[in-house]
Amino acid sequence: MDGNDLKKVAYYPGCALEGTGHAYNRSTKAVGKALGLDLVELKNWNCCGAMEVKNIDPKIQTYLSARNLSIAEDMGFDTVMAPCNGCYHNLKKAEYDLAHDAASVEVNARLSEKAGHQTYESGGVETIHALDWIKRAVGEDELAARVKNNLKGLKIANYYGCMYTRPRHIFPEKDKGPGSESTAKPHFMDDLLAAAGAENVDFPLKTACCGGAHSLSDSDTSTRLVLNILETAEACGAEVIATECPTCHTGLEMHQVRAEEVLGRKTNVKILYFTQLLGMALGLSQKKVGVQENLSDPRDLLRQKGLG
Repeated sequence: MDGNDLKKVAYYPGCALEGTGHAYNRSTKAVGKALGLDLVELKNWNCCGAMEVKNIDPKIQTYLSARNLSIAEDMGFDTVMAPCNGCYHNLKKAEYDLAHDAASVEVNARLSEKAGHQTYESGGVETIHALDWIKRAVGEDELAARVKNNLKGLKIANYYGCMYTRPRHIFPEKDKGPGSESTAKPHFMDDLLAAAGAENVDFPLKTACCGGAHSLSDSDTSTRLVLNILETAEACGAEVIATECPTCHTGLEMHQVRAEEVLGRKTNVKILYFTQLLGMALGLSQKKVGVQENLSDPRDLLRQKGLG
């Protein structure tokens, strides 16, 4: 798909971006506007099924995600952008299941009929992530030309989380050679932040699990998984961990506090959404991109780097 086709896309924020991930929602919209991109939110969208429904009945979860794709199609879009890793993953999985699993197709048709809307059929809509959206619609060169506050001197560990690339088979557009995203070593966030002037450190835990699915059921495990990410980022020289998932972002911030309180292990690395960093690089204020909502409070560091 040509980058011009992504200048205006359907937007599926998902539940987290209207709650704990509000700063991600806010900064994503602000960056899109600053770059001349248009997001049209899906009308009457529903939860993608997240982890809860999937654990009970994965085919119902497929239907819930497919309904959102159906809404995008009814609105005249062939692309829907989902910035949350969980939503992105679930919509991509629904696309795959409806193309390869007859039982999922049957359940989707039955529930669509019962709900009174047109049944979504595989292939009508492509789901992309916020990283795909900016990378493909704008690209590094145009982004660099629009930078007003260079991120030079800011050392960043880019953290993608585990659901951005796994399982590989539901992301057929990845691993296609030069220009495509890699599931083994993703780089789209690195590319965009480098274009904004940031120094990306060599961070080996880009796709390590943060334990987000177990934050409530097994907080100790989640805390240790997050602490490993935080301490590794600091050992690599990072001042900031850039995120692109609201569950990962919230988990890193929450368990950073818990690791100090429960385990006595303090880390100082700050956690920021990549859209917050790009927004400030484009000249948007900290308030405009919601930095004041971040639990790890990066404002002193940002002022030191001339991003106050």
